[in-house]
Amino acid sequence: MFLTRMRVALSALLIVASAALVPATPALAQAASGPAPAAAPAPAAAPGAVSQEAVENPFGLKGMWASADPVKRGTLVILIVMSMWSWYVIFVKVAETRSMLKSAKKSSEEFWKASSVKAGVGALEEGSAFRYLAEQGIKAADHHEGTMVESIDKHTWIGMSVERAVNNIRSRLSDGMAVLATVGSTSPFVGLFGTTWGIYDALVKIGLSGQASIDKVAGPVGAALILTAVGLAVAVPAVMGYNWLVRRNKAVLDETLAFAGDLQNVLLSGKR
Repeated sequence: MFLTRMRVALSALLIVASAALVPATPALAQAASGPAPAAAPAPAAAPGAVSQEAVENPFGLKGMWASADPVKRGTLVILIVMSMWSWYVIFVKVAETRSMLKSAKKSSEEFWKASSVKAGVGALEEGSAFRYLAEQGIKAADHHEGTMVESIDKHTWIGMSVERAVNNIRSRLSDGMAVLATVGSTSPFVGLFGTTWGIYDALVKIGLSGQASIDKVAGPVGAALILTAVGLAVAVPAVMGYNWLVRRNKAVLDETLAFAGDLQNVLLSGKR
């Protein structure tokens, strides 16, 4: 009986020892340790996306204005005002010469078809140069006799009056041209002054800091050179506009002189 119990006990010990020596399976280990935490999914990269970092140029026009002293800022403001002034003159003169050329065409079509100079004046545009010429010619012819200019020959008086009117129109055509000539000739030097001052200021700051590396020199000097570029950008349209308007003024003046000559002949002899 005792031996039987001993055999049963030894068999149980052998079964327990063999179970302890067998390695646990992954399923059993996962079941024993509990559910594993789920891994976070990796962010999906956009196909063909290239990461770019925006780098702002500290020595451009914006950077130059932010770091500029009153002299450089004043120079830039002067150049902007000169540019706006020249563009205003260009647009106004183009509109003026276009109106005068249109009036010249209309006068050749309608004015000379009228029965008299006084009747033809109504066909001309109000405020136009050709109507001004016709009115001055009529005024000279009507007020010749019975006045203090009666001693002057009528032909001479009408010619003087028409010539005076032509000179007034010539003076009107030249209005604003001095602005374009001034801007075109001085704006490069204004920009050069700003550049010279900017380079001087940059070199003084570099000397005081004691750092003469290429990034400390090239940046401020390059920013100062922007004023020279702005000066040239202001001068080129002014010079080109001046030369173009000179040619347009000459065309208008030729039409005016032709009309004035015909008008003078009509007032004196009654025919063109």
